[in-house]
Amino acid sequence: MYSFRSIPRADRVTAGWGEMGNFMFTPFAVVGLANGFARVERTVRMMSLGNKVRSGVAFAVLLAMSSIATVAQETLTRKVTDIVRASAPPVLDGRLDEQVWAEATVITDLHQYEPVDHGEPSEASIFYVLYDDDNLYVGARLLDSEPSLIAARQMVQGQTVEVDDRIEVVLDPFNNMRTGYRFQLNPNGVRRDGLFDRATNVNEDWDGIWHAEAVIDEQGWTAEIVIPFKTLNFNPNNPNWGFAVARAIPRKKECIAWSSFDRAVNPSSAGILSGFSGLRQGRGLDIIPSVSLASNHDFATEDQATRTDPSVDVFYNFTPSLTGVLTFNTDFSATEVDDRQVNLTRFSTFFPEKRDFFLQDVDIFSFGPANRRPDNMGTNGMPFFSRRIGLSDAGQAVDINSGAKLTGRIGRLNVGVLGVNQDGFAGRRGYVEENDLFVGRVSANILEESTVGMIVTSGNPRSNIDNSLAGADFRYRNRRLLPGRTTEGAVYFQRSDSADLDADQSNWGAQIGVNASEGFQGRVEYEVMQPNFNPALGFLYRQDYERTRFWGGYSHRPQGHPWMRRLVTFISLEHHDTYSTGELETASYWWRPIHIETHRGDQFSLSVQDTHEVLAEPFTVARGTVIPAGEYEESGYELEAEWARERVLAPSMAIAKIGYYGGEQLTLTGSFDWRPSSRWYARVSYQYNDVVLPDSHFVTRLIQVRANLAFNVKWSWVNLIQYDNLSESVGINSRLRWNPRAGEDLYVVWNHDFDALAAFSDMHSRQSEFAVKYSRTFRF
Repeated sequence: MYSFRSIPRADRVTAGWGEMGNFMFTPFAVVGLANGFARVERTVRMMSLGNKVRSGVAFAVLLAMSSIATVAQETLTRKVTDIVRASAPPVLDGRLDEQVWAEATVITDLHQYEPVDHGEPSEASIFYVLYDDDNLYVGARLLDSEPSLIAARQMVQGQTVEVDDRIEVVLDPFNNMRTGYRFQLNPNGVRRDGLFDRATNVNEDWDGIWHAEAVIDEQGWTAEIVIPFKTLNFNPNNPNWGFAVARAIPRKKECIAWSSFDRAVNPSSAGILSGFSGLRQGRGLDIIPSVSLASNHDFATEDQATRTDPSVDVFYNFTPSLTGVLTFNTDFSATEVDDRQVNLTRFSTFFPEKRDFFLQDVDIFSFGPANRRPDNMGTNGMPFFSRRIGLSDAGQAVDINSGAKLTGRIGRLNVGVLGVNQDGFAGRRGYVEENDLFVGRVSANILEESTVGMIVTSGNPRSNIDNSLAGADFRYRNRRLLPGRTTEGAVYFQRSDSADLDADQSNWGAQIGVNASEGFQGRVEYEVMQPNFNPALGFLYRQDYERTRFWGGYSHRPQGHPWMRRLVTFISLEHHDTYSTGELETASYWWRPIHIETHRGDQFSLSVQDTHEVLAEPFTVARGTVIPAGEYEESGYELEAEWARERVLAPSMAIAKIGYYGGEQLTLTGSFDWRPSSRWYARVSYQYNDVVLPDSHFVTRLIQVRANLAFNVKWSWVNLIQYDNLSESVGINSRLRWNPRAGEDLYVVWNHDFDALAAFSDMHSRQSEFAVKYSRTFRF
């Protein structure tokens, strides 16, 4: 029931009208939106493109022209199958014994994409697909010649299932090959989902409402998945959805899929599920009331307080692709704490967003280069970073009174609008007044897989100085320009407008690269960051530079080797000049001559580096140590070893010895992951830095202990204990969760901080919080 078809351009790119997403309406929010548009208007008028920016635009035009030429010469072929409407909904029990599954579309034509791309799978897999007015149904029979070896060690809902046998469903309801949803399920019935904010990048912090069950039997295991259309944004007039199913067998390091490209399963490589019609979302109304009861104790002052915080979120689908969200008294008490980081650089540290409200349709707001990385280098200059909202400069929670959010798609347009009224708070630099904050983002899908768009922001969440920003970007992506490889590029420009600054408030750049899982890959990047560029609602850790970077690598997969699966070499060359003076600031190279991955999944590598840095100003690091201004030459090496996470006991370790501002830094890191059964998981990690400078010496230690206990798939207890000797404190975050069904949660949370002069010794309580939060989604 499947075939290969040439899909017309209109089906591939244009999704039709009515494809929008999340709107929150309050009087505060409306005022914030109006003020935001007014303040942004001045910034937009001030945007002017210099010679370098015009060169970047010319570069974008050349990319577009090459893509159009390619489209004219080649026809995109995608796998297609037709979906069948169910006569009755199946009973969700993980078994495929209902008669309705005999009516389903059957998919058996799966291929291996790891370790052999488009190789023959070692085990057979059968997928069944149905739908009705309200839900998409996916069933799976996963045959296994050794069912006793099926891995099912995760029982905590929402946690990673990467070490388990699992199945995966990828949906691209707009069939735009750029964004979509991922749903994963293991044999215990544990659900894990994510949102593709770009074609190849999954935000796994997104959490949707869907249902699934799984059963292990003597033939392998079976699964049933129900995905309500209320959970998805889609175009009701589009009969063709991007679709893929996949399976992983971790003990063999084997991955299997119906449709893939370059050893990856994502919206850009998905096939087509054709024949959708008559879909509905009911009234399209979700109401999520919650209540939080908390008790706080400050041991230094002996102050104690209790509070009751009711809150409510309301989601309304104006159309199947236009969702409104209304929030009052937003509560984040059940959000997990951040992992501590030891920062020995002169730059601020990036912590990812974990709050559910801001993760909703986060893909709409992404801007600029497609190769954003989770380290600081890939996030500098982000125009919008949601952690700026609701958190002070000291990391303390700030009340969000209300907000309005609009996200979704209209034809080729992807639209996002966010307005928030943030309460005033006492910051490090004085009292910050109540503030209206605004973000607007629109982009258009062009060519086969590319986009062009703009972003505007207004408001300053951590200062009383007015700030706004406007920017534009073009993202290029083409999987057909080079056989078996993906060509990606970007051109972007943004300008901030701070009330206390006049000139040099822009940032622009361009890049082009080729990605591949085998053979050569590489990228060239160019960026200018002017000294006064200040995205108050974004993330910025470095200013005043002109940067060029080249990185490249080569991956080789030896055929028939007894133990080696992959051999990789990689090099990065980067150069920073100070923009305002034109003088050298940093020149560095980083080379990994060898990285080996075994058939079992163990990895071993060696890397070397050399950096020349001109430090214009002194800065302070650990324990008040001051690094003086000057010129420094630093070099060193790192050895790393990581055993496969699928093992019951999986250690990892690394040793690095590098120059550090005229001295030397020795870094030792290590961890042990222990998964004795599906109920227990423990991880202990340790980082040690010994820094010797010409006039001083200091040592840092960071210890983290994770201990999870799953009583069953509905009850779990997750714990994180952290210590570092810089803050001389121990933090405990303990969360007991009851999740009887998707969309309903009870959390019991205990947070406790101790002063500690040594690792977990001589501890004295600093502050403590105990909270209970219950929430439930009502769908109409």
